[in-house]
Amino acid sequence: MYKDKRLTSPSYTISLLHLKKNAMITITASLKKGEAWAQFEANEPIGTEEILLFHNIDEATEAPLAQQLFYLPFVKTVAIEQYVIRVERFDILEWEEVITEVATQIENYINEGGVVISPKKKNKIPVSIYAESTPTPAVMKFVANKPLVVQTVEFKNIDEAKGSPLALRLFHFPFVKEVFMDSNYVSITKYEMMSWDEIVMEVRTFIREHIEQGHGIVDANFQNESLHKGSEKSYNTLGDTEKEIVNILEAYIKPAVASDGGNIVFEDYDQKGKTVKVVLQGACSGCPSSTFTLKNGIETMLKEMLPGKINQVEAING
Repeated sequence: MYKDKRLTSPSYTISLLHLKKNAMITITASLKKGEAWAQFEANEPIGTEEILLFHNIDEATEAPLAQQLFYLPFVKTVAIEQYVIRVERFDILEWEEVITEVATQIENYINEGGVVISPKKKNKIPVSIYAESTPTPAVMKFVANKPLVVQTVEFKNIDEAKGSPLALRLFHFPFVKEVFMDSNYVSITKYEMMSWDEIVMEVRTFIREHIEQGHGIVDANFQNESLHKGSEKSYNTLGDTEKEIVNILEAYIKPAVASDGGNIVFEDYDQKGKTVKVVLQGACSGCPSSTFTLKNGIETMLKEMLPGKINQVEAING
């Protein structure tokens, strides 16, 4: 009788596909006479729904049980299914000589904590993050080397951040006041309790690791809702002057404020009073001096480019 004690002394102590603590798995062996394949069936799931096939020990890196079986000199191929392990033999012996022994060893291996299938490791997503100061001292811009969102989103508090795993986690930092995201960056507004010099590296590392580990930025449903809300006032429904205002904002103002970690959104145009209303977001919002400067800059540009159509600009913090 062939005996090999490798399977009865598993080198793995935690079973990642184990069912219940102290549960006993029983293995039933079956064989068709003259067949090269033997079947070992468990009374509870031990594998995945996907059939995994291995031809040698090197191929079986994700299946420690299969690797153990390949130490047996007569094992040629191993297939693992949800309930079944199938083993093909070389012609150096017949299954009748060893099948009971192999079934017992598989059963002992599993019940002693041996790993059947290792979990697939999540590959880190390569990403770099750099911090960039903004005209608003309380706001820091964290820029990634990859797209983060498809639509501008802003969160004023933790309750608003339920649709964004990243923003939700950022709000657990006591110094985070507001979070703004656009394209490939995150702008964070902090409370005055700490200086950016004290926390910038911590936040930068946190954001990088969050993305590398595959955690979500903004939930797809939330992003779709944001896109829908942003399209409620469609460009095609605007009047001629409103379209001209939007085009000027998009071409001349938005790129500048985006580089500073903010955003500007056209809100309304009062034709009678010739007043333009815009909403400031991110780094553009909250700082009185920045708001005043930006408002005046937009007002001057619109007056010059749309003579006789603009009297004033009202800038609202988003």
